[in-house]
Amino acid sequence: MRAIIFATVLMAVPAAAEVISVTDQGFDLSHTVSIAASPAQVYAALGLPSKWWNKDHTYSGVAKNLSLDLRAGGCFCERIPKDKATIEHARVIYAQPGKMLRLSGGLGPLQGEGVGGALTFAIKPEGVGASLTMRYVVGGYIRSGPKLIAPAVDMVLGQQLAGLKAHLEGKVTQ
Repeated sequence: MRAIIFATVLMAVPAAAEVISVTDQGFDLSHTVSIAASPAQVYAALGLPSKWWNKDHTYSGVAKNLSLDLRAGGCFCERIPKDKATIEHARVIYAQPGKMLRLSGGLGPLQGEGVGGALTFAIKPEGVGASLTMRYVVGGYIRSGPKLIAPAVDMVLGQQLAGLKAHLEGKVTQ
C-alpha cells in the first residue's frame, strides 16, 4: 500500500532542480530564497510553523497544531488534541538566532524509516532583507529507496519555504 501511495504522489511531482544528489544511501536537497525581512525576523518566524507550514503536510491536518522551540533540544512537534497524540517531527540540535537553525529527524514518511536527517536553515543578510538556504541531508535505509522519495520530499520542503517567505512578506494568512 505504501508503495502505491508513493507512486501516486510522485506521478504528480516533476523532477526538482533542487535535488543536489541522490544515492542508494540517501539524498541531499537545497532551496534558497530571498526574503524581504531581517535575519532576526526570519529566525523568529521559523519558530512559528503554525503560521507558514502547509496543513496538508501535517498528521493532524491543522497547521496551528505545530510548534517549534528555538533552542538546542527544542522540539518541532505536533499535537492532535482529539486523539491526545503528540508527534516529534525533529529535534533542534543547533540554534543561533538570526543565523542558523539545525534540526535532526526524519520528516513525514521518513519518520517510519531507518534514517537520520539534518535540516539546516542558514540565514544571511542580503540587502535590506535576508537570504535563507534550507538544506535537508538524509541518510540510512529507506524501504522504497531514496531515488523514489527524494523528489517528493524536495517538493514538500520547497512548499514550506515558500510558505515561510509568503508569511514574512505578508502574502499569506493561515
